Amino acid sequence: MKNHKRAWAGINLSGLEKNINTIKNSLSGTTEIMAVVKADAYGHGETEVVNKLCSMGIKYFAVSSLDEAINVRNITSDGEILILGYTPPEYADELIKYNIIQCIVSEEHAAELSRNAVSPVRCHIKLDTGMGRIGLKFRTVSECADCAQRITELENISAEGLFTHFAVADCDDDENIRYTENQADFIKSVYNELAGRGIKLRHVHFLNSAGAGYHFDEASTLARIGITMYGLYPNYPLPLPYEICPVMEFKAVISYVKTVESGDCISYGRTYTADGERKIATITVGYADGYSRLLSSRGQVLYKGKRCSIVGRVCMDQTMIDVTGTDAAPGDTVTLIGRDGDDEITADELASWYGTIGYEVVCGISKRVPRIYR
Repeated sequence: MKNHKRAWAGINLSGLEKNINTIKNSLSGTTEIMAVVKADAYGHGETEVVNKLCSMGIKYFAVSSLDEAINVRNITSDGEILILGYTPPEYADELIKYNIIQCIVSEEHAAELSRNAVSPVRCHIKLDTGMGRIGLKFRTVSECADCAQRITELENISAEGLFTHFAVADCDDDENIRYTENQADFIKSVYNELAGRGIKLRHVHFLNSAGAGYHFDEASTLARIGITMYGLYPNYPLPLPYEICPVMEFKAVISYVKTVESGDCISYGRTYTADGERKIATITVGYADGYSRLLSSRGQVLYKGKRCSIVGRVCMDQTMIDVTGTDAAPGDTVTLIGRDGDDEITADELASWYGTIGYEVVCGISKRVPRIYR
């Protein structure tokens, strides 16, 4: 960093610990945290994040693919790792080898996994209760329970759980609240129906970050905590019932400072023209670093606690900002995400400037940006 300081992401592992403890204290009953560490722990770095979580006693982890699952298994030998998405049945032996729990997306998927396995594959059965992505989809509880039962009876399927995913748990209007309640009621009814038939699964889980924050239900044995663990909101700016702190900050340096005159243009396409004498700084970050081109002439950065606007188009490796009225000089640091003085730009706020979500912002910071842990 001393020799190659350009753009970097600082990861506050103490902030991660604080968020986990806050969320854990909000849960009750026997509900445990399943930490969602897919997409390189939402861009925060899976190795350091998983190690930190393991040191805190977290034992359940969720990922999106077999490759991610194997990476996490190489970090923790005894963690319980669930793949939330599809794995091709021909990789059944890999699931067994690494002791990975596989999501069952359909009855056909389960049958193929069973045929390809040499011994039982650990599984959680996914229900589509309203998300419309993957999972068993039935109108009635009994039909869904019938299908789930057939899956549990397959020779090489070891069904340990039943789960679903909320679609609108981060919405606070009456219609969407009812929709979420209906999703929860359906999966609980299927679980109870199976239990009544003598099929007692170890887990039933339906709480995501928003569900745990706004619709907690102790019937869910696991709470799959993702975005809130990293200090961002499921639906910015809808407040949570507890305080969380952002874990990531994103910084770059000023490489060049110049004064432009009225009529001078900045960056590709001449989309910005100075309306008077302005002091313009070039910073060492661009869309190849995950700093979106959609921030062109729209976003802001912090320099010594002062907000400075982006001018012109964000380039692949560089961006220009208006630092008029400051003493900005080459080598100085600017904050893209994080706190500087009395002001703060969060990933959620940055996302709001160009119509996306904080999830995409932190996941999108590229691999060429080093992560610095503290």
